[in-house]
Parts: sequence; C-alpha cells; structure tokens
Amino acid sequence: MQTIRNFCIIAHIDHGKSTLADRLIQRCGGVADRQFRDQLLDTMELERERGITIKSNTITLTYTAGDGQTYTLNLIDTPGHVDFSHEVRRSLMACEGAVLLVDATQGVEAQTVANVYLALEQDLEILPVINKIDMPAADADRVLEQIDADLGLDPFETLQVSAKEGTGIDELLETLVAKLPPPQGDSGAPLKALIFDAEYNAYRGVVLLVRVFEGTLRPGQMMRLMHNGAEYEVEEVGLVKLEREKQGELSAGAVGYVISGIKAVADIDIGDTITEVSRPAAEPLAGYVEAKPVVFSSIFPVSSDEYEELGKALDKLKLNDAALTFQKDSSSALGFGYRCGFLGMLHLDVVQERLSREWDLSLLLTAPSVEFHVTTADGKEHVVENPAEYPDPAAIEQVKEPYIKGSILMPDRYLGTVMELLLEKRGADTQFHYLAVGRVEVTSELPLTEVLFDFYDRLKTITQGYGSFDYELMDYRATDLVKVDILVNAERVDALAMLVHRDKARARAIHACKQLEKHIPRQNFKIAIQGAIGRDIIARRTVNAYRKDVTAKCYGGDISRKRKLLEKQKEGKKRARAFGNVEVPQEAFLAVLRSDPDDK
Repeated sequence: MQTIRNFCIIAHIDHGKSTLADRLIQRCGGVADRQFRDQLLDTMELERERGITIKSNTITLTYTAGDGQTYTLNLIDTPGHVDFSHEVRRSLMACEGAVLLVDATQGVEAQTVANVYLALEQDLEILPVINKIDMPAADADRVLEQIDADLGLDPFETLQVSAKEGTGIDELLETLVAKLPPPQGDSGAPLKALIFDAEYNAYRGVVLLVRVFEGTLRPGQMMRLMHNGAEYEVEEVGLVKLEREKQGELSAGAVGYVISGIKAVADIDIGDTITEVSRPAAEPLAGYVEAKPVVFSSIFPVSSDEYEELGKALDKLKLNDAALTFQKDSSSALGFGYRCGFLGMLHLDVVQERLSREWDLSLLLTAPSVEFHVTTADGKEHVVENPAEYPDPAAIEQVKEPYIKGSILMPDRYLGTVMELLLEKRGADTQFHYLAVGRVEVTSELPLTEVLFDFYDRLKTITQGYGSFDYELMDYRATDLVKVDILVNAERVDALAMLVHRDKARARAIHACKQLEKHIPRQNFKIAIQGAIGRDIIARRTVNAYRKDVTAKCYGGDISRKRKLLEKQKEGKKRARAFGNVEVPQEAFLAVLRSDPDDK
C-alpha cells in the first residue's frame, strides 16, 4: 500500500485538467503513441465536441520514480463546471490527495475556490500547480499571490507546468509520489468498499467503480450492498486502464471495477458500501451528500410509443449521473412523460443531448422552473415545481421563491455592465471584494428563477468570457408570482406555461410569442399566439394565413363578383380557424427555452 497514490485533478473550467491527464498518461506509458488522441479520458462524444468534461473518469497508471521505486497511480479527471460539482465530490471521496490546477493567464476563479473547499471537507492533501506557463499572457507571480491570499495554500510548494508542451511533468510526478500520502487500511479486516461511480453494460450488467478501504475483494465472494441489503456473487474484479484489465483481487487502497451480474439498475445507490456476506463490516462508510436538484423540467417523447424506452433510458442514465432525479408526469397536450430535476441549465442541456444521442429518442422539454413554496388561504403550504400544480390565484396567501448567493469573479473593467445585469435580474445586497490588482469578486443575492433563463450566457457575453460564476442556495423569500399561459389558436399549450415574477411576465410572454411565430408553420387561416395571465392577454403575435388569389379568374365586370368571392373565402377561413388544429413543432418548444440574442 505504500506504493499506491490515489489522487484527482480539480480546477475551474478550461484550466487544462484533461490536457494534464493526457500528459501524465503518456509519461507513464498508459497509452501507445498510435492510440493517443486529445482528451483521452473524455470518452463521451458530447464531451469531445464541446471540449468540456462532464463525467469523472478514472485510470490506473504505473510510474517508476527517480529512486527506482515503482508506484501505482490511480488518477481521476474531474469536471470543472458548477453543474457537475457532485461528480467532483464523489471522486474526492475515493482519494487521499488532489492536484489543484490554476491557469497562469486567468488566475484563481470561482470553481477553483469551491473545489478547494470540497477537497478540505474530505481532508485531502492539496498540491497546487500553475498550468499554461507557455502562454504569452501568463503571469505566474500574480497567480502565486492569489494562491496565497485567496486559497491560503503555500506558494513556495506550487509547481509550474505547461500541460500542452509537457514542461514540468516529470517534476510533478516526483512531487506527487513524495508529497501525497499513501492510502491507509488493513487488507485482512472485514471488507469495506465505496461505490463512487457505475455504468451500464448491455452484456455484463452494471459495472461498479469502487475504492477498497478495508479488506479484499475477490471473484467468487458473496458481497452485500449495505444500503439495501441486496447480495450478489462477485464475478470479476480488475483495474481501469484504457480498457478494463482483469485482476485476481482488489485489496485495501486499490481503485478498480467490480462486475457481479447486477441487472436491475434500481438496486444500486452511488455512495453505497460493499461488504462481505460471511464477514460483514460493523458499519458502512460515510456516504456522500445527495445532490439537491434546483431546476425542474418535464421531458416528453415526441412519439408516445417511446415512453417506455424513455423510462429505461433515464434509469440507466441515473446510474451514470447520480444528481439526476425524475418521476412520472402527464400533460393533456403532450401525453405521458417524466418530471426531471437538474443541478443547472448546462446539466439539463447535457441530459437532453445524451438521451437523444445515446438512446436515439426525440424529446420535448417544458420551460425550466424551480421549487416555489405556496401558502394558501387555509394555512397549508404547497411545494410547486410545475406550473400545472399552481393553485387558483384567489386562494393564495403568499408565495416564496428560492434565493441564491451568486459570486462573480472577473476583471474590474467589466464592473459597470455586470452591475446593470444584476439590477435587471433583481440582484440585492451586492458587494465588491478586490482580490488583486484588476480583479474583483462581486457577490449578490439573486432569485434562482432569474439565473435560470439566460443569466450565464449574458454574463459570458458582457465579460468577453472572463467572468466566472458560482452560486449556493440560501433561503426562500416572498415574491409576487404569476402564472403566464401561452395560447395558440385560443388553446392553452400547458407545456409552455411559466411561473414568473409579475414584472418579468410581459417580457417573457412576448419572447415566447415571438419565438412561436417564427417556428409555427403557416396554415390556411390566421393563427393567434397569445400570452395571458388568467383572462388578461398581455402579449400577442399573429402567424398570417396563406392567401389564395380567388379573384384571379375575374377579368373585369362588376366589383360585387369579386367581393362575393372574397366574402366566401373569409367565411371558409373563419370555419377553418374554428376547427383547425395547430401542431406546435419540437423546435418551437426548444426556441422558447433559448434566449434570443436580439432581445434586450
């Protein structure tokens, strides 16, 4: 066990975690040159396309140090985005140390600070590393000051590397094996192994990724999951390299995979403890904190035949993404679907992409909403996360909405435009902290509903990509909430109903009507698209009808002949509008969810 090092790479978005992982794998001979490609651990097509890490990935490497000693390195590459911080928390539980990466051009940013606190919670040894020292804009001295002032870490222990060029990688590996502690544990004690991730394999069932803390896992053992008491026989254990590599056993300190013929996805809980049936452990390991969803949206299959398939796909995805929650839902317009909870808009976007790519499903999403606490006149409190469940406004005593404490780190030259954005989004109690020359942290209390819609996109635009945003949930506060209904040809489209603050109701209704006008195809009759609060219409757009020239065959003569034909056409259109059924296409639903760059 003295030669094992379990560590992960943590950092803000785009600070070079995956590139550093690539260099470490190459240096340790974990991949042949002909098999190498960039973002080696990002196995999902979506990750490679967007250039971001969505899933934590693990790999076991062998490194021979300068003193001739051979070490086993279990490396976990983690995501940087705030929406995937639950992945980081799970990965940290399987480690003793963390490499904290800071970009030499950007310095310490929001998620850098958040990840340091996560690592300190788990009592990990932190090794600070400055990356991208080869960039023309790199300022390592300024970043060393920030590491000292903002993070409280020793700047003299900080290494400087260029993951792209491969500079300083050897020194980093030597420091890793010298500074990071080996795992503790007894391979002869009763078995205790933490499930920190899992994936579904069509041929082998559920593949568990585990960190063994005590005891030894061997094929043929009967194992028990301590949370639900289910028992299985261990079929295969091994290490995760670029491919799974079968082993005879996994003993204390090891990180690897376990296959035990688990077919039912519902039987598995990430964070559960595995023990042996014949010699069980006295108590389970401290499980990880459940991620609380903050954004809710309903997902419906375009074809009702795909409802069962959507349920199975969500089951398998939940195994891979423990922060996703879902329950059955139904809508009069869209049929049966699932009400899902997400950690943010990027999380929602990624789940929708994965469902449509990996399971080939065509989906419709409703407008995202948050949990509101509604008190009715009879004194009861209701939790409302779906506009369909919103009570009659006449019976409502008070509505409370969730507030967050947002933290924005950015160069101070963008302060004016960011302040405007915060005012527009109902930000309160805004404070400034100057961290270093030219860098400022702005903290503000904001309603979560305002952050959902287009806040992050707007912030990135006005700060030219230099602004980073992080938030934590605070409490619930009273608000003036209204339900905005969208009517197409006088019929309510319940999937487009929104719960919004009264001041923003008209702007959101106009946006929805404009987007629908662009995407709903023209018919033989006029289509009215309206936004309404109760019976009051607050926005309207019209999709004009196709116009057939019915007077083309009239080549002169009395005007009354033309008038008669036009009146007849008018009657026909009126009748068509009364009976006409307008289909709202899928792209129209998605367009309503997106912010329009032309809108203020």
